[in-house]
Amino acid sequence: MHIFTGKKDNEAVEEPKPDQETQPSVPADLPILPLRGTVVYPLTVIPLNVGQTRSIKLVDEAATSSTRMIGLVTIKDEKIEEAGPNDVYAIGTAAIIHRLLRAPDNTVRLIVQGVDRIRIKEFTATDPYLKARVEIAPEEAEKTVEVEALMRNTIDLFRRLVSLAPHLPEELLMAALNVDDPRQLVYMIATSLRMDLKDAQELLELDTVSDKLKKLNALITKELEVLELGKKIQSQAQSELEKTQREYILREQLKQIKKELGEEDEQAVEIKEYDRKIAEAHMTEEAEKEARRELERMRMMPPAAAEYHVIKTYLDWLVDLPWSVTTQDMLDIPKARQILDEDHYDLKEIKERLLEYLAVRKLRLERGGNEETKSYRGSILCFVGPPGVGKTSLGQSIARALGRKFIRMSFGGMHDEAEIRGHRRTYIGAMPGRIIQSIKRVGTRNPVMMLDEVDKVGADYRGDPSSALLEVLDPAQNKTFRDHYLDVDFDLSQVIFICTANQLDPIQPALRDRMEILTLSGYTEDEKLNIAKGYLIPRQVDENGLKPEEIKFEDDAVLQISREYTREAGVRNLERVIGSVCRKVATHIAEGKPMPVIVNKQTVPELLGKQKFYAEVAERTTIPGVATGLAWTPVGGDILFIEATRMSGGKGFLVTGQLGDVMKESAQAALSYVRSQAANLGVDAKFFDSSDIHLHIPEGATPKDGPSAGVTMATALASLLTNRLVKNDIAMTGEITLRGKVLPVGGIKEKVLAAHRAGLKTVILPVRNEKDLDELPDEVRNGMTFVFAENVGDVWQAALSDKRASASNGDGRVPSGQKDAAQEPRKEKAPRAAKKRAN
Repeated sequence: MHIFTGKKDNEAVEEPKPDQETQPSVPADLPILPLRGTVVYPLTVIPLNVGQTRSIKLVDEAATSSTRMIGLVTIKDEKIEEAGPNDVYAIGTAAIIHRLLRAPDNTVRLIVQGVDRIRIKEFTATDPYLKARVEIAPEEAEKTVEVEALMRNTIDLFRRLVSLAPHLPEELLMAALNVDDPRQLVYMIATSLRMDLKDAQELLELDTVSDKLKKLNALITKELEVLELGKKIQSQAQSELEKTQREYILREQLKQIKKELGEEDEQAVEIKEYDRKIAEAHMTEEAEKEARRELERMRMMPPAAAEYHVIKTYLDWLVDLPWSVTTQDMLDIPKARQILDEDHYDLKEIKERLLEYLAVRKLRLERGGNEETKSYRGSILCFVGPPGVGKTSLGQSIARALGRKFIRMSFGGMHDEAEIRGHRRTYIGAMPGRIIQSIKRVGTRNPVMMLDEVDKVGADYRGDPSSALLEVLDPAQNKTFRDHYLDVDFDLSQVIFICTANQLDPIQPALRDRMEILTLSGYTEDEKLNIAKGYLIPRQVDENGLKPEEIKFEDDAVLQISREYTREAGVRNLERVIGSVCRKVATHIAEGKPMPVIVNKQTVPELLGKQKFYAEVAERTTIPGVATGLAWTPVGGDILFIEATRMSGGKGFLVTGQLGDVMKESAQAALSYVRSQAANLGVDAKFFDSSDIHLHIPEGATPKDGPSAGVTMATALASLLTNRLVKNDIAMTGEITLRGKVLPVGGIKEKVLAAHRAGLKTVILPVRNEKDLDELPDEVRNGMTFVFAENVGDVWQAALSDKRASASNGDGRVPSGQKDAAQEPRKEKAPRAAKKRAN
């Protein structure tokens, strides 16, 4: 290894003294050494490593020169491999090479002393290394009170920094205290301070000493904040460790003290208590084995361990679950029938289905075996119907009739599978799923559990709750239901699961296959009247602080409220309006006015205000081109009006009302059939050549789709073209084909009930839907006329009246292309069963 000092071997080498008063002069031309990640300041001594070939050549030539002086400038971007004139800062430092050391790795190590600040005027050479013409850039050295104050503040901050930073020696602080030159103080401290390269270069480029001191103070303050925060964190961690060690020692001492006194410690008492609870819980063999395994782990742990409390929570869940606790079923069939009748009006099919369940269970218990081995695992019931028909309250009545506990779980908007199966214990804050939580809360393993709104379950990246329900709602699998948190089997086979939904389509097919579907349709006016008298009015009278003798509802008033202030398949809004009447009566009585209050047809508008719903059928069908159809919705059936109008044009056909693709295709099929039957209707076959037709289904904000409005569209078009009115007490439904056939559709019960609520007397149905009338209540079947149509001609014969309007355009003129209005269309064969439907 060769050390080049510039002196003979027998001469002594003196240490450099950067604070000497006499500084060498800086030549006008200097070799420029680019520095990566380092800024060298004047009046400081710093070691450097040189590795690039051209830089080593520069150092070698400079070390043998007479001045031994080089220019040190910093590279702007450290990623640049070989810096050029545009890659370095213009402000740098002229420095003298004091020592040069060649290392075995072919690099050169230097000790340089900064002399003065320089500015590069221009580069004179780039090969073999950078050379430039430079000038000295002196700083303004003020001797003011402000500078003196800044120096003292800097030294105070530096003193605090040295006390906190272990890498700064005390000797550096002593050297700083002995410096009188503010410029030298700035550069001495800045060399030892950790700072960003940008800040270091900015400090060098500042022209006044006062600005340099201010910048340095800001940098030292920032470094102090970081060091003090680190010291605080370290102190807190040390304190916590010492606290933990101290607590451990104290606990061990307490154990020994209790042992000497013959007392047991709290952990031993707690473990003995868990041992007793496990024995009394009568768990399954698998669950008890897991519980005792976790108890042994808990016995070997100190109570301060984090896992100790996780095990404790897990054991709490295991011992609190009702592994063997059941409620005795009330198998008195007449009593159960009485309870169901007390709580709900009608619903014969559902009541009979529940009584069948009770009867089978009673026979299985009476004819051999015990309740455990002969328990009857019936079907999973699913109540489907519009809102307000009593699905949820029916579940409560079932639990009361059976004498079981009742749990309701809402599934609306549920997206996470863990809501059903729970979280694994590896997660912080893990808990069992809502099924197990509900079982624990109710305290019995055979409750009636209602899963409400199962059609509104969602699915996302967290899983599909519907898939998790497949095991829960399968009587053949739920005996071994395994929650992720418990990780042991729990028997759900004795739970009576009842699901509710507004519609079946969103329910997963595999899940729907596991359930027995029981449909609850909307109520008729007579049923609503009986429900209001028997259930809604007494409940609202009691909830609003009234006595039965203080308010009386007449039947006509209840029917008026149902028709004019509510329009729904269920009775939820009806109860809400009845409650509003009761509150107004309560106010009346609280003011000291006379009672009782009789609610009749005259007082209803006074109590509830103006009528909200009107019978529009008669009004809407007073002009040709309007027909009344029937629709099925998730909240029950409804009526809809289909309007057609005609204007001058050329073969244009427009369909509006936010319709789906299927309904648009039905409209096109209806128009095609009407055009094909123009001769039979008495209409010019070329009527479409000079006309545009617009078909509209009102309530355009409501999406509509389905094929069942086909016959209604065809009837509206036929009415428009023949100028014949559609009878105002008739509604219709059915799919149409291009051959004029009327195909069957679904939702007949809901549609007919909607027509009945709207006051319509006649309903035209596809002939193949005749069997669906058996589902209707007797009062509806006996109070309405049903026409069963095989083709569109049957529909037109029943729906179109002989009465003609003065003009279909409403301007007193018969539309062009239409024949004389007095011309009768060809007589169609009378539709089959065009009479009142009897039982």
